[in-house]
Amino acid sequence: MLRGAIIGFGRMGLTHFSILNNHPEVNFVAVCDPSSFLMKNISKYADIETFQDYRKMIDKMDLDFVIVATPTGAHAENVKYAIEKGLHVFVEKPFSLNSTQGRELVDLVGGKDIVNQVGYVVRFNDVFLEVKKLLDAGALGDLITFKMEMHGPTLLKDAKSGWRSKKKEGGGCLYDFASHSIDLINYLVGVPDEITGSVLQSIHSVDVEDAISSTFLYKNNLRGNLLVNWSEPSYRKPAYKMEIFGRKGKIVADLHAYKVFFRDEPELDGFNQGWNQCYVTDFVEPVRFYVRGFEFTRQLDHFIACIVNKSANKVCSFADGLKTDTVIERIVEDAAKRRF
Repeated sequence: MLRGAIIGFGRMGLTHFSILNNHPEVNFVAVCDPSSFLMKNISKYADIETFQDYRKMIDKMDLDFVIVATPTGAHAENVKYAIEKGLHVFVEKPFSLNSTQGRELVDLVGGKDIVNQVGYVVRFNDVFLEVKKLLDAGALGDLITFKMEMHGPTLLKDAKSGWRSKKKEGGGCLYDFASHSIDLINYLVGVPDEITGSVLQSIHSVDVEDAISSTFLYKNNLRGNLLVNWSEPSYRKPAYKMEIFGRKGKIVADLHAYKVFFRDEPELDGFNQGWNQCYVTDFVEPVRFYVRGFEFTRQLDHFIACIVNKSANKVCSFADGLKTDTVIERIVEDAAKRRF
């Protein structure tokens, strides 16, 4: 049994705990959170040790891995201490507050037999896994344009308290929300060579942005647009939509379905010329435990499998997280050129 612990027991920490607490090869032995009220109640109702200092927890509990689910501003120090103690680490997205922090952590974990993963959960979504397969197979031919949209009702009024309203703690739509979309772009079509036309807009917030638009350019003549808004009251929960256009066809995908258009008869089994509609229920692979979505379990089971099998994580490593952090910084730098 792998001995695990969680640093940060808010919404995501609790989600990760519920998913892995019933994993046949995991035994959670401790949780850590600065809230004394929360830790007091956890220790009262659960057979698990509680801490308010993550260093004390790591030093005492003889752990195999930790899940870091603290606000982004604390990720670097949490992860660094865990790596220095030789622990496998899963950290929530975004990886770090800046590329300097992220690069230090990537360098620190390099050469060590430490499984490292960043929580970009959409990489494990059934629909986008299918989209990835089609793109890798060259089904659309040379890509020409794409559009990545993400909308949700995360912030619908001025939030003056809490870390999400504070830029220095990793708050704002770009880091806390749009990072998922940026990572998905990196995963499906690659890291952009140039970023231009970026605009960061405030709708309700004062210190952070609530909406982002940006254009990604690639040396192979590919162009893409990013449009994200976390202050959209017309949505019940976060929603993704990605359109990808190539010389052979087009894909339109969200979390629940995708449709693909082929100009000519495709050399792919199960697809026809013209439009093909595919729903997630047509190809979904069930998971052993469901909370919030199959992808949440799938990403954590992948992390544990890498530890058990002593294999390197090739899906969403610290190095992948650093690429996304770097694109985020480039968007901020580009947007700063056109502030009015």
